[in-house]
Amino acid sequence: MDKIRIVGGTPLRGVIPIGGAKNAALTLMPACLLTDETLSLSNLPHLVDITTMANLLSQHGVSMSLNGHAENGGPTGRVLELNARTITNTTAPYDLVRKMRASVLVLGPLLARCGQARVSLPGGCAIGTRPVDLHLKALEAMGARISVEGGYVVADVPGGRLHGGHVVFPQVTVGGTENTLMAAALADGETVIANAAREPEVCDLAECLQAMGAKITGIGTSTIRVEGVDRLHGADYSVLPDRIETGTYAVAAAITRGDIELVGARRDLMHAVEKVLIEAGVRISDTPRGVRIDADGARIVGVDIMTEPYPGFPTDMQAQLMALMATAEGASMITETIFENRYMHVPELGRMGARVNVHGASAIIRGVPRLSGAPVMATDLRASVSLVLAGLAAEGETIVNRVYHLDRGYERVEGKLAACGAQIERIKDGQPAE
Repeated sequence: MDKIRIVGGTPLRGVIPIGGAKNAALTLMPACLLTDETLSLSNLPHLVDITTMANLLSQHGVSMSLNGHAENGGPTGRVLELNARTITNTTAPYDLVRKMRASVLVLGPLLARCGQARVSLPGGCAIGTRPVDLHLKALEAMGARISVEGGYVVADVPGGRLHGGHVVFPQVTVGGTENTLMAAALADGETVIANAAREPEVCDLAECLQAMGAKITGIGTSTIRVEGVDRLHGADYSVLPDRIETGTYAVAAAITRGDIELVGARRDLMHAVEKVLIEAGVRISDTPRGVRIDADGARIVGVDIMTEPYPGFPTDMQAQLMALMATAEGASMITETIFENRYMHVPELGRMGARVNVHGASAIIRGVPRLSGAPVMATDLRASVSLVLAGLAAEGETIVNRVYHLDRGYERVEGKLAACGAQIERIKDGQPAE
């Protein structure tokens, strides 16, 4: 397996382009199943998870072509055209779905378009349970018959067409909201989604569906109403910038006490992260091309955070913020409320000298003057990048093992960081470290 080698201690300075949002793209791609016309997605990130979703859609019968090219290290010129004129298969197999939890998002579109689906229970990072039962109960409220057989969700729609329903989620679920939105777009009558997720990626999906002819109101609120239509048409749509990639590279500037311009980033997508970084002592400003993160000479201090559904602090930034707090003055506390098993990076940060004590859902971090390089093991996507960030700030050499997790969510991470002065390289499997 590939590794990443870092020699830390260099403040990062320069420009990093921000790509399209992985979590938005993974939701927008299955929307192609709702129409027999072409859905064209631009600003698509080039990531392992995107390839996995493309492979899954391909085996459903979706034809696709990739046009354009990456510009200046970013994906703005890359356009993926997806056409599901003929759906040849309504089974999403275990071998593909096990690689990524977002694969379950084909369930709603397949039921809406074909009246049946057989989808393997999903896999992905081992960061805790993400109950698919919320998706299933929502679809049942719209008339689907669902059972779980041999590790597969087996569903059909008596009469072949879903109907509108009143869906009340007992807890906020991003994937559940997205699956319900797509299913409701082609259902008979009105569907009301209460306690809906408000994440920008959910709004991006709703706006794409609108571009395809869906009738949706309440976008960005906790109550979304969808009036089903007989058919959707194709559309050209641009994926919004990745707010988690933006936040991650903002932390890279902060943890190295550097100064980076994030080209293509949008501050309106990172309010909660921005607030925490400013409280910690980071200077943030708009530029004509994006956002500037300036921590040159900054005194970074400990800040308490609690992860919450949007617009709260995102769980996908928790590990990165912990790495930063490990280098801050004073103590800080992080409370994780979204996933119950998302502190697996703590022992690895501890190998680098971080002082972190976990008590249930909370972690107490006491900052140290300097982290030390060490060999560490990545356990999931965001934990992977938190170790890279820690390595950038650490004294000496850090080797991050099992970086295949990293490739699921970050495009050209070592290239982007090296362009800002980081001493970082990828060591291919079997290649000795220098």
